[in-house]
Amino acid sequence: MTEETIYDNLTLLGGANTVPASPEEAVLERVPNPHPDTSYVVRFTAPEFTSLCPITGQPDFAHLVIDYVPDQWLVESKSLKLFFTSFRNHGDFHEACTVGIGKRLNETLSPKWLRIGGYWYPRGGIPIDIFYQTGEVPEGTWIPEQGVAGYRGRG
Repeated sequence: MTEETIYDNLTLLGGANTVPASPEEAVLERVPNPHPDTSYVVRFTAPEFTSLCPITGQPDFAHLVIDYVPDQWLVESKSLKLFFTSFRNHGDFHEACTVGIGKRLNETLSPKWLRIGGYWYPRGGIPIDIFYQTGEVPEGTWIPEQGVAGYRGRG
């Protein structure tokens, strides 16, 4: 398979795009894993993730950390950024956003393993942290700590 054929299905990379109106409308694109025979970790960190409270409409802020061990596919990073951005005008609770992102990535990529940590900034003085994981870590795979401090300004 030629490189040109491998990337023919990408619609977002290399051009101007508009932000999807909702996470449901967002397209998550994937590319072939160049090392499917090797267990390694891919990490995405989004320290400025935002969504809206479904009741008040006020913004909620989170530091997301996504780790996954790819099988056949990798998520294309521009599509992931646009997917994250689609939450800026989306009203949902912290749990729905965090777990929904994890499930959507799992559905798109079918990784060997995936986890997401959603470290949400305080609401009413209480930070809410949400964690989702698929199965056990593949044997022999090094998974670093997510490195997000317990709340004291998250910094």
